[in-house]
Amino acid sequence: MTVSTVKTDQASAAVPPVARPTAPAHIIRDDAEAIAIARALAAEFVKDASRRDRERIWPVAELDAFSQSGLWSINVPRAFGGPELSYATLAKVIEIISAADSSIGQIAQNHLGVVAAIRTVSDPDQQKLLFAEALKGTRFGNAFSEFGSKRAADFETRFTDAGDHVVVNGRKFYSSGALLAHLVPIVALDDQGRAWYAIADRGAPGLTVIDDWSSFGQRTTLSGTVIIDNVKVPKTHLVPGYKGYDKPTADGAIFQIIQVAVDTGIAQAAIDETVSFVRTKSRAWIDSGVDNAWDDPYTIQAIGDLTLRLHAAQALLEKAGLAIDRAVIEPTAETVAHAQIVTAEAKILSTEIAIAATNKLFELAGTRSTLAEHNLDRHWRNARTHTLHDPVRWKYSILGKYFLNGENPPLHAWS
Repeated sequence: MTVSTVKTDQASAAVPPVARPTAPAHIIRDDAEAIAIARALAAEFVKDASRRDRERIWPVAELDAFSQSGLWSINVPRAFGGPELSYATLAKVIEIISAADSSIGQIAQNHLGVVAAIRTVSDPDQQKLLFAEALKGTRFGNAFSEFGSKRAADFETRFTDAGDHVVVNGRKFYSSGALLAHLVPIVALDDQGRAWYAIADRGAPGLTVIDDWSSFGQRTTLSGTVIIDNVKVPKTHLVPGYKGYDKPTADGAIFQIIQVAVDTGIAQAAIDETVSFVRTKSRAWIDSGVDNAWDDPYTIQAIGDLTLRLHAAQALLEKAGLAIDRAVIEPTAETVAHAQIVTAEAKILSTEIAIAATNKLFELAGTRSTLAEHNLDRHWRNARTHTLHDPVRWKYSILGKYFLNGENPPLHAWS
């Protein structure tokens, strides 16, 4: 297995910020263009994906191409100059990119989720200001989760009021995208315990991003520790994120559907790798009575089964996107719960097929597929790491409570 070479005790004390884009990002016209651009980018991203994973090379040029392509603003409302495309399209875009390089697909997740939250909770002036940033190609990273808390939604990071700005203090981890972000939304509590997004400039004094992500999978998600030491954030960039969860909104389902799309992308990549290997490198089994590995009846059955299960997950992913579209337009307890439920169903199937396809790859392709030169274990490592984001066993609980007892899912970013 290829493992991370990062030594956390020797990680850089601070990674310097990157420059903002000098030219505005492209604005997508419609859903078809978004899919076409995603496919074109994926064709380039896949070329060095294995090397980036093996050597833990940051996808700098790839990320610039991705965010400048217009795909990072596809959920900006039309009223503010954005495309406002369907969340079914957004999910398909993330799946396509993730099939090429799932780390790059994951990096966009929190940016798109924050854009959605701004639409839900910000006033028009703040929306105009922050949506303009997204349309210019500005990348939002994230500093949400904390390493030592008892539960994922427990936060110790806080801010204090200082007139026209707030001062934020805390420490974060699992900060996907923060290393090469231009703005870093920090989840911080006010004096009433309410969670806000304090969107800090990546180069703000006191904001330190450390390159110490050492997971065996999703190795180039540009994550790590974020230290927040008296960081000043203007109130224009203080977003009341808690409002997205104190009443029914689609915000949680939006964060979740992007997770689903990353996993269906990983599954697609694994199945494609299996087919390619079996067709070009694998040998027929001694007792099969056939000359070619691709004529093995058990391999044929297994590929059919994996593909069927992936298609089922993709169908639910599209259904979830359309349900989210309805919940965004008309956020009621019923529409939001429906979006959450369909997304949870998709999350279950996407997790199961991502793990199954990345594991089955080696069984069907044979011993030769485990050679380090192929680095095919990256798909299993990525699937195993990313599907841990929130446990599927709790998705079954959500579904059972909903269908048996009529209990709507909880309102938070993991549901």
